[in-house]
Amino acid sequence: MKADAKRLALSEVLRALSDDTSRARISVADLLNALGDRALGALLFIFAVPNVLPTPPGTSAILGAPLVFLALQLTLGRNPWLPALITQRSMLREDFQALIRRIAPWLEKAEKLLRPRLSGLSVPPMEYVVGFVCLLLALTLMLPIPLGNMLPALAISLMALGVLERDGLWVLAGLVVSVISAVVVSGVVFAMDKTLIFLYTQVLQ
Repeated sequence: MKADAKRLALSEVLRALSDDTSRARISVADLLNALGDRALGALLFIFAVPNVLPTPPGTSAILGAPLVFLALQLTLGRNPWLPALITQRSMLREDFQALIRRIAPWLEKAEKLLRPRLSGLSVPPMEYVVGFVCLLLALTLMLPIPLGNMLPALAISLMALGVLERDGLWVLAGLVVSVISAVVVSGVVFAMDKTLIFLYTQVLQ
């Protein structure tokens, strides 16, 4: 499977894994093995992109922890590693297949646009800066902030694909979305603080 991961597009690797009827469940360890040396960028995308879509409450907190580990390793230039507590997590193959069916059409469209360019933005040392930005976004994504998960997740997804395919233009797009995300999340937090202060001073006093 590792050899396949080098030849196949990410969408093809994920579809092959989701269609493997010999598996009852798909674990994070299965993803690591299937993705081979592309696992770091690919897993950043896989854990981030569900948060761009409408998901049940609490999903961002669950998916945010692996993102923190992965983004930290990208920052430090390390090989992908996750603790057993995370790698042993799994879901029914049918549920994984349903998730991939939602993601794959968008990923396939992105793959047609991705190509090596502006490579200086997607390789070290800039790659470490991208990892640090992803780390900050992953920490933000885990917080219970209204509208605080979709934009950070989109930014991570764009940068992850950019790093994965050495496409600096996508990395740049992700950085732009990161700035927009920071502005939006800061505005939401500011509005929440103002609301709480108003309730405390005008209603509770």
